[in-house]
Amino acid sequence: MNFGLTPEQQTLKEHVKALLDKVCPLDYVARCDEQLTPPREAFKALAEHGWLGMIAPEEYGGANASAADLAVLLEETGYHFEELGLWLFRSYTFGCYAILKNGTEEQKRFFVPKTVSGEFTYAFALTEPDSGSDAAALRTRAEADGDDFIINGRKQFISGFDIADYALVALRTSQQEKKQKGISTFLINTKLPGIEVRRIPTLGQHAIGTTEVTFTNVRVPRSALLGELDMGWSICEDTLRYERLCLSAARIGAARCAFEFTLDYAKNRLQFGKPIGSFQVIQHKFADMKVMLDTAQTMVLRYAWLMDNNKSERADTAVLKYLIGESYKSISDTCLQILGGYGYCMEYPIQRFFRDSRLATIGGGTSEIQKNIIAGTLGLKG
Repeated sequence: MNFGLTPEQQTLKEHVKALLDKVCPLDYVARCDEQLTPPREAFKALAEHGWLGMIAPEEYGGANASAADLAVLLEETGYHFEELGLWLFRSYTFGCYAILKNGTEEQKRFFVPKTVSGEFTYAFALTEPDSGSDAAALRTRAEADGDDFIINGRKQFISGFDIADYALVALRTSQQEKKQKGISTFLINTKLPGIEVRRIPTLGQHAIGTTEVTFTNVRVPRSALLGELDMGWSICEDTLRYERLCLSAARIGAARCAFEFTLDYAKNRLQFGKPIGSFQVIQHKFADMKVMLDTAQTMVLRYAWLMDNNKSERADTAVLKYLIGESYKSISDTCLQILGGYGYCMEYPIQRFFRDSRLATIGGGTSEIQKNIIAGTLGLKG
C-alpha cells in the first residue's frame, strides 16, 4: 500500500487547485455562505473541465478513476469549499456509483452522461422525522399502481433536495418482519407534481442547506426503481459506504484549510511583543492538530485503498466516519480558540468551519452510532 500520491494524482491535485483558486476564492465562499446560495459557478467550472466524470467509465465520457483518485480531488475541493465538495460527491455517489452498480442499461445510458456533463445533480433521501439513527424504520411508502408507484410520506434533513434534479429515495414498498426488508430505492425527478420542499434553517452548511420533503400522491413510473423491488436496503448501505469516503475526503480538506489559515494567523498575530505562535500553549495546540490531520489523511487513503481492492468492511467505514468527524470538529474548535475574539467574528472564515464541522459528527450517522458499530464488530453486543 502506497501512502503517498502518485505522479498522476499530484498532477490531478495541482490542476484542481489551479482551477479552484480562480473560481472559488475565499470571498466567493463567504458570499455563498452569507447569501445561502449554492456555488453554481464553481460547480459548472468543474463540470466543464471534466471533473464530474472522474469515476464514470470512458464510454460515458468519464475517466474511470479509482476511489483514491476521487479522494484526492475531493480533499482539494473541500479545502477550497467544503460544501462544493459535498455537492460534487452526490454526483459521484448517487449519479454514478449507485446507478452504475445497480441500474439497468437504460438507466445508465440516461443518467450517467448527464451526470458527467453536470446537467443532472442529485440528493439522497433516507432520513425521516421518526427514523434518523434507526434509518431502516422509514415509513414513507411507494404503493404499486399498475405500471407506476404512488408515493406518500415525508423525508427530513435531505441536503440539497431543492437544488437537485434527481434524488435517490429510499421508500417502504412492503411490510415484512425484518424492517430492512421491504425497502426499495427510486430515482425520482425532484420537480414532479406532489413534491413539496421546505428549506430548514441550520447552524451551518448554508450554501447547499438541508430540507424537509413531503410527498403527496406523487406518481413515478416503474422505470424509476433502482435495483430490485424490496431489496433497496443493501443499496443504501453500499452507497453510504461510498458516501463516507467522499464526505471524509472533503472534510479533511476543509480541516486542513482551517489549520493552515490559523497557522498563518499565529505566526503574524502579536501579543506581549511576540507572535502568539511562539507561546508553548499555542504550539501544543498545533502539534495536536497536526497529529489529527496526518492520521485522518492517512485513514482516508487507507479506506480508499480498501475500496479499490474490495476489502472494506463495515467496521472500516465506521472507524473512518467517526475519526474524520471528530477530528474536523476538534480542529475547527481549536482554531477558533486560537483566533480568540477574531475567531468569533463572522468576517473571519474560522466561524464557518466551526459551524460546518458540527454536522460531521451528526449527519450521515452520528459518532455514537459509529462507536456502536465498531463495538459490535468486536463481538461486544448490547
